[in-house]
Amino acid sequence: MAIDKVTSAAITDGTITSSDLASGTIANQSAFKNIIINGDMSQAQRATSVSGLTNGSNGYHTIDRYRFSELTSPSFVFTQSQSTTVPSGQGFATSLKMDCTTADTSLAAGDGLRIQQRLEGQNLQYLKKGTSSAESLTLSFWVRSSKTGTYICELFDNDNTRYISQSYTISSADTWEKKTLTYAGDTTGTLGNDNAESLTLNFWLASGTDYSSGTLGTSWHTTAANRAVGQVNLGDSTSNEWYITGVQLEVGTAASDFEFLPFDVNLQRCRRYFADFGQWQTMTFGSESNPRREWTVLDTPMRTAPSVTYSDGVGNSGKVSYHSQNYGSGRNDNHTGTVSALYTYTTNGATKIKFNIDSFSGYDGFVNLIKLDAEL
Repeated sequence: MAIDKVTSAAITDGTITSSDLASGTIANQSAFKNIIINGDMSQAQRATSVSGLTNGSNGYHTIDRYRFSELTSPSFVFTQSQSTTVPSGQGFATSLKMDCTTADTSLAAGDGLRIQQRLEGQNLQYLKKGTSSAESLTLSFWVRSSKTGTYICELFDNDNTRYISQSYTISSADTWEKKTLTYAGDTTGTLGNDNAESLTLNFWLASGTDYSSGTLGTSWHTTAANRAVGQVNLGDSTSNEWYITGVQLEVGTAASDFEFLPFDVNLQRCRRYFADFGQWQTMTFGSESNPRREWTVLDTPMRTAPSVTYSDGVGNSGKVSYHSQNYGSGRNDNHTGTVSALYTYTTNGATKIKFNIDSFSGYDGFVNLIKLDAEL
């Protein structure tokens, strides 16, 4: 049996009890203890770098499960990327990097910038939020920036519009620092037991006065002005960069060592929300005048029925390619078919896609690129 590290903090918060010590059997608490998915930034299915992120760019661009989120309309512009700049000797190979490429030195009251991870309520029921037994949470991560000063990390209860924030300080420019922040359990507001967004982790990178003119809300509250008090503006200079990796959110009042998952396990967890595939190929079924084709895409169901984007072999969006019926020389005779209908559904635990294709005269077809999106 794996053994937890015996520390004074573990004894204090009850992770290790006196009976555990007496019996010599300390249960391993590390299996999926991290609420955050892809905390080591190893998965980047969409891209490894995207530039020009600004007002209107809200969404997922590079590293899986990390959402770019602007509030109102600041004029700064960022490049987001998967970086190989990492803290030395900690086991990490990649980090998330934000690089300011156009500055905004005067934020409007409603402006803001955050990097988010949104979490399903059904994965959080063990936090017992909204009860007298609500669990405290501890967030730990490695961070580096050229801009020193105060930054804010926030937990947002989307179901009940409640907030709790903690600050951290980047003391030395361009130096990796490990941060640990603890958030009290919330006895008010239960989280929905479903696949919708319930809790969001926000890493604030800029904040206007609508979110920073009060007193920082280090206990659970409902006041917007107390959300990001003291936050520096990472977008005030094109010299500014911010890196983060090793993000872990876990139950308790002390941080444990980062939970490294196998690459394939981490990828599978990300594919519940987004999956990017290359060429998919199958035989047609149905009549030649009404051809259809079907893919079993994922053995694990996605969070919800995904939106689907696809293109043919030469990059035409919304098209599929096929070869003529002659499997000899005709193999290279590519044609483009028009999709008249597309369906996604889950059966026996698998996410499936079915195309109905017009003007299709062959039996050996494929889509060149297919993406499934079921993000929160």
